[in-house]
Amino acid sequence: MDKLFTKFKIAFRDIITTFRRRLRMKRKGIKEFFLIIRQPIYHRIALSRVKLKFRKNVKIKIVFVVIHSSVWKYDSVYNHFKNDSRFEPVIIICPVVNYGKDNMLQEMELAYKQFRLKGFNVIKSYNSQTDGFMDINFEIMPDIIFFTNPHLLTLKQYYITSFYKTLTCYVPYGFKNSYLYEDDFNKLFQNLLWKFYLETEIHKKLAEKYSRIRGRNSIVTGFPGMEIVRPDTSVERIWKTRNQNIKRIIWAPHHTIPGKGETLDFSTFLKYSDFMLELAEKYIGVVEIAFKPHPVLRPKLSLSNVWGKEKTEQYYKRWQNLANGSVHEGDYVNLFYTSNAMMHDSSSFVVEYLYVGNPVLYLMSDENVTQRFNEVGKMAFTTFYIARNRSDIETFIQDVVIKGNDRLKPLRLDFYNQYLIPPNNNLASVNIYQDIINSLS
Repeated sequence: MDKLFTKFKIAFRDIITTFRRRLRMKRKGIKEFFLIIRQPIYHRIALSRVKLKFRKNVKIKIVFVVIHSSVWKYDSVYNHFKNDSRFEPVIIICPVVNYGKDNMLQEMELAYKQFRLKGFNVIKSYNSQTDGFMDINFEIMPDIIFFTNPHLLTLKQYYITSFYKTLTCYVPYGFKNSYLYEDDFNKLFQNLLWKFYLETEIHKKLAEKYSRIRGRNSIVTGFPGMEIVRPDTSVERIWKTRNQNIKRIIWAPHHTIPGKGETLDFSTFLKYSDFMLELAEKYIGVVEIAFKPHPVLRPKLSLSNVWGKEKTEQYYKRWQNLANGSVHEGDYVNLFYTSNAMMHDSSSFVVEYLYVGNPVLYLMSDENVTQRFNEVGKMAFTTFYIARNRSDIETFIQDVVIKGNDRLKPLRLDFYNQYLIPPNNNLASVNIYQDIINSLS
């Protein structure tokens, strides 16, 4: 009898838990519905206010909200507004809060230094003296906000729901290639945007199909993330070896390690972490390898149930101490343009590195990887060399990179010409800048 009663209690508890979960989801859905349908009203009010300022030659304040500097894709967009006296752009470094205070401070300092080096107008949202955070709405009073990340990785006061009275814009921080259509096009974030700038017509069709507002805020401009008019090709500033005959390879492991894959499971890092160090040491004098991890990989590895902080820090230091190796955790556009090849298991780099034109080796975590890409990603995949084991990696280095037997180069060029050239015979950043001007005129 007691056993029967216990089973009944467990079953009843499960029913109540399921009911409460569904009720929370329903309430969340209803709340989001009202947020989405009211947002165009606030956008019209904000647009009228900003248009009036624009006509009166009052500077338009444009805020770029940054969490990770490595996903910053707005250099050219920022500079267009910086060079126009009608605008006042500023970058606000906001905290990433899901991996502890030490990681937050490290990421904020990294971003702040990089933007200062570029001569950008940049402010930290965190005040170390008061241990407090800036109120952007009150202290800056932005007219237009460009977000750099759609996920709630920061404080709620820096998420889009705190700026519903402001004109909000977003360019995907990575070229969208995955099958996570709901995440890429239909989260609350995308539906609340004033302007959702997209890479290709294919992406616009996906937005129209999957978003709750049927992509009404989506505009095809091209992808400004890999746009660089004058790349810094001074190799000695980016790479350790000075010999021009050295082949420079980027290894870019994704953060979706086993158990932390978030339904993507692209990463092969744990499989090849030691082998990549061995390769760098084996090919010293011939090859230099730049370790370019996803910014979330370090905090994930540092978790006590993965590697732990000590082992993770030691691994990163080993790369930094190599004579022909280095660690790159911030902005990577110049790194791309000064390299000879890339090895990766990333998502956004699937297309981003194709802007450079150099050969790519994709490290397969399993045989179903291509099924986790969208239409664009699958087409890009046909231009890659594939590695399923250590031997494939070494063959790529020896045959394609060192000897130059790059048989897939024509396919990469065709893909670039067909999908990566922005519309209107303009750079993507020009399309974005001009769209803002046209909206305010």
